[in-house]
Amino acid sequence: MKTKNNLTLEEFKDKHYGIKGTKDRDELDAGYENFKLGALIHEARVEKGMTQEELASKVGTTKSYISKIENNVKEVRLSTLQKIVKLGLGGQLDLRIKL
Repeated sequence: MKTKNNLTLEEFKDKHYGIKGTKDRDELDAGYENFKLGALIHEARVEKGMTQEELASKVGTTKSYISKIENNVKEVRLSTLQKIVKLGLGGQLDLRIKL
């Protein structure tokens, strides 16, 4: 995807935050991954027609905690993420490691 100045997103991040492996860039990328995870949970919950309270009840947590995860206020533990996906949403978590 090209930006207004004909830079790709990766080029923009390189220019303004440094290359991968630098402190600012790594912080930016980590923040994006947390944001993306919350957005994916929100999207799946809405697709299932569930409220945050309903999802929290199925998982054994609080509406407030689900809200904080969806809004990138709190990081989710892997064990909790697995419960949200499997028990709460009836889905399967698919993790990958890319090198």
